[in-house]
Amino acid sequence: MEWEDAQDIQKDLKKVLQVLDLPYIQINRIFCYRTTGSKVRAYARTWAMPKIFQRALGIQPAYIIEVLSKHYDKLGEDDKKKVLIHELLHIPKNFSGALLPHRTRSRNLHSLANQLFKEYKKKTNKF
Repeated sequence: MEWEDAQDIQKDLKKVLQVLDLPYIQINRIFCYRTTGSKVRAYARTWAMPKIFQRALGIQPAYIIEVLSKHYDKLGEDDKKKVLIHELLHIPKNFSGALLPHRTRSRNLHSLANQLFKEYKKKTNKF
């Protein structure tokens, strides 16, 4: 599997965060990579830096958003934005280094991602 820095994904995340109200996201602590050669069927994955590693290494919480080139790069621009919004929603509001699951009793990440994407489209079509 090959990993490469994905500055284009970082720029897209910044655009999304300029439009949507997700003030807890620290964009400077999110690192983006594009991978090739993975057998995973996902479009993207979010990786966390668990608290034990933060403490051992003396670093602040951080996240990695990995897009899997084989699937992600074939998507249209709207679908790419949906995927990135989805990945951002895995990050908890305390930006602790933990990850949120797809579903809880009170939250469905897929529904929330669709709702935020609609908001994103509505706001970006005004410009």
